Amino acid sequence: MTAVATQARPSAPPAARATAVTVRALVKTIDDRPVLRGIDLSIGAGEYVAILGANGAGKSTLLKLLAMLTAPSGGQILLFDKPARKDPAALRRRIGLIDHQSLLYRDLTALENLTFFAALYGVSEPRRRAAASLERFDLLARANDPVKAFSRGMVQRLAIARALLHEPELLLADEPFTGLDATSVALLERTFGELVADGKTLIMVNHDVPQTLRIARRVIVLRDGRVALDRPTDETGLAEVLAKVSGT
Repeated sequence: MTAVATQARPSAPPAARATAVTVRALVKTIDDRPVLRGIDLSIGAGEYVAILGANGAGKSTLLKLLAMLTAPSGGQILLFDKPARKDPAALRRRIGLIDHQSLLYRDLTALENLTFFAALYGVSEPRRRAAASLERFDLLARANDPVKAFSRGMVQRLAIARALLHEPELLLADEPFTGLDATSVALLERTFGELVADGKTLIMVNHDVPQTLRIARRVIVLRDGRVALDRPTDETGLAEVLAKVSGT
């Protein structure tokens, strides 16, 4: 991908802002195993939040609940101050998701995939938007190649392009830097910073603690399905976060 200069983290959002996500006493049980145990969170519009935690802490489960891919076992989720269970289709149009799975069709070309999703999202001129997204993520030269011929990093870049096609107000990103080379990581960091500077809300699961403290504005650590730490990154040290993640 085209090299880009590393940009400073976006400035913190103003104190008075709308709320993008509210979670109250959120519980999720899977196969009789408690995964989330009564989480309370409030995330304002324009915040850049990173969720950290050891394997099994409930990070991906929380993102799936916010994306309305699964239902909570208890508690309440409000998205843009509306209950997630009411008119979920309308709410999903305001959300973008970067998942562990690409959600792409392997037998379709990159251009066909993005054109299809752009039309699904109701984007005007879907083919033009798809081509612009491919160019943005340095994939235009492979526009007519099937996804099954792509490397892991190329699939990840295409999945990110898909998630951003409809300019979502809330982006949920589960390990978005996985499989990317250093230049692609720099571009994605810049893209995320631009989204937040434009007032979008970003909630990201990430395993790289130093990177998280460098690029995000707020860090939430989950441990055993509960919130172990919730603090602005500029008020949090690396050693403290690592200790909270490991439970030491």
